Amino acid sequence: MSDDLAQLDATDQAELVRTGKTSPAELVEAAIARIEKVNPELNAVIHPLFDDARKDAANVQDGPFSGVPMVVKDLSCHTAGHPFHEGMRFLKDQGWTEEEDQYLAAKFRAAGFIFVGKTNTPELGILPTCEPEAYGASRNPWNTGHSTGGSSGGSAAAVSSGMVPVGHANDGGGSIRIPASECGLVGLKPTRGRTSLGPEYGDVFGGLVHEHVVTRSVRDTAAILDAVHGPMPGDPFAAPTPTRPFLDEVGADPGRLRVGLMPSSFVGEVHPDCVAAAEAAARLLESLGHTIETDHPKAMDDPEFTTQFITFWSAGNAWALDYWGRKTGKVVGQDDVEPLTWALCEMGRSYTAPQWLSAREWLQRWSRDMAAWWESGYDLLLTPTIAEPPPKLGEFDSPPDNPLQGLFRAAGLVPFTPPFNVTGQPAISVPLSWNDEGLPIGVQLVSAFGREDVLLRVAAQLERAQPWADRVPPVFAS
Repeated sequence: MSDDLAQLDATDQAELVRTGKTSPAELVEAAIARIEKVNPELNAVIHPLFDDARKDAANVQDGPFSGVPMVVKDLSCHTAGHPFHEGMRFLKDQGWTEEEDQYLAAKFRAAGFIFVGKTNTPELGILPTCEPEAYGASRNPWNTGHSTGGSSGGSAAAVSSGMVPVGHANDGGGSIRIPASECGLVGLKPTRGRTSLGPEYGDVFGGLVHEHVVTRSVRDTAAILDAVHGPMPGDPFAAPTPTRPFLDEVGADPGRLRVGLMPSSFVGEVHPDCVAAAEAAARLLESLGHTIETDHPKAMDDPEFTTQFITFWSAGNAWALDYWGRKTGKVVGQDDVEPLTWALCEMGRSYTAPQWLSAREWLQRWSRDMAAWWESGYDLLLTPTIAEPPPKLGEFDSPPDNPLQGLFRAAGLVPFTPPFNVTGQPAISVPLSWNDEGLPIGVQLVSAFGREDVLLRVAAQLERAQPWADRVPPVFAS
């Protein structure tokens, strides 16, 4: 049974339960067997939750995904009674656990999902790779010498390798879309406020962080968004209410759309494989009836963006260390975290409150300039998701004498994703290309604020035109 299930998405697995062809307990046992088989090679699941999963399978909640196993990223969204370390040795050494579900975790449970494990993440989710000192590197199932991407790399490796059909993920600068690209998955960053960060947080890093999942199919991404979206009491943001279920957009005719193509970036060189992937996606969209123009929001060429983003983001990370100090009652010192984390947080602490507010004001004005491009008549922006194929493990290491080296290395990798954490717009990475070395190369589509419906229609159209479901990596649970 485990081998037969490995390539099924969550929708198909839920249908097996709904029709009585299998049971939640059987799905869970099969997922456990796959994790035990593949995880030693990939190091994606760092906290097995097998005993709790078996108990939950015996009393599963009735929902659209009743009995379907999933993994939860060990960052931001905590689950009751389980370890919660956010990639930090500081929390690992304390054996820190949480006593309640975040709203998102509770919504996953209400949809019928069963948590079978927590997944690896870089310390505080800072880097676009999954190589924390606390738990070691997660390895890419397409080539185990390469990164999974980050910070949702553990979840992406677990889904890509067939351990589970769904992995929780979150995104403060690309952390859903980057690992989706590097592991050959669908990764939607929803509109700001679409999914709640409560009750623990109102927002994280001033609205940069968004929560959702990585999946193998567009329909799973849409249906899960139906199950978990919506504001909760006291949320500081709320996305526009959808006119119908997101799942209804899968298969719906998107009409003839005007698409801007941005294959390069002012930040640095974009690898030819990634340029080729974006251009191939543009040709495919054109063959489907859409209009392609080489154009993009000119605000994306403003070199000041990086400076203002780093001000905002580094201050957020400094807050994270203070948060954990308050919560645990222990001061987080330099020796408690990785050199890069400490250096970044010291940078964040160097800014005054007026400087942080000035950065926020600058980014809000910049976001209005970005929005004007969509208002001018464009429906979508098409870019490479990241600027190069999945890097090799170790490329983001930061030695003590150069603690920000990994951050500078990361900047060239991700010119296309952070802007839309700032604007709050929805963006999706879809797995349309693989290079000659067999590594996945994702492309990113971005729509106007609140328009996940457009993204899901077009992503599903691309999935039908150029299916990826039958592509499996060399390291796969079958």
